[in-house]
Amino acid sequence: YVRDLGVQAPWRYVDVLGLDEELLAFVPQPVHALILLFPTTDTYNEFCKNEAEVRKDEKVSSNVVLYRQTIANACGTMGVLHSIANNWGYNESLKLKENSIMDNFLKRSLHLSTPEERAAVLEEDKSFAGVHEVHASTGQTETPNLQDEVNLHFVCLIERDGSLYELDGNKKTPINHGTTTKDTFLIDAIKIAQVFMSRDPDNINFSVIAATTAEDD
Repeated sequence: YVRDLGVQAPWRYVDVLGLDEELLAFVPQPVHALILLFPTTDTYNEFCKNEAEVRKDEKVSSNVVLYRQTIANACGTMGVLHSIANNWGYNESLKLKENSIMDNFLKRSLHLSTPEERAAVLEEDKSFAGVHEVHASTGQTETPNLQDEVNLHFVCLIERDGSLYELDGNKKTPINHGTTTKDTFLIDAIKIAQVFMSRDPDNINFSVIAATTAEDD
């Protein structure tokens, strides 16, 4: 999917098979972003109602890029987009093919002032949507209709300027989860994933993938 968008090797995504230390040791380093899939249960929705008020005065780096999600059932694409947009130009190991879909899209949207303005560019980008539709239709599971109500959601966790941020297209601003470093990012991000899981401990509908530039074995 990302190769067709113009993202070049060695940037790739790998499954995180488990959250304990033994299984995390199998995740190829370095890790540049984590994408978490989780269920949007009543417990989570209730938490989100209070989160905005609690975090309204939180410091957020101006270098963090958020796109609002205005396209239904596209949160997986938003997670991938956030992982790439927040590493391009910041992470030397992320290379985009010149004049590719992703290269042109980021050049048109990154400089915009608000998440809503960036979202408008995504809505209008037919080439970006076309690649998404092709890959979604060839997956192993049935693609939901845009009108379907889906109770699963993706968010992206990244490191920027020494802090760990949660990027969720359904939220108005990035969420600052405290300090981290490039070296400790994976462990710190997994701790945030575990917080998500602790809200619904009996639910098994969680999954994690990591963006890495380690060479594929």
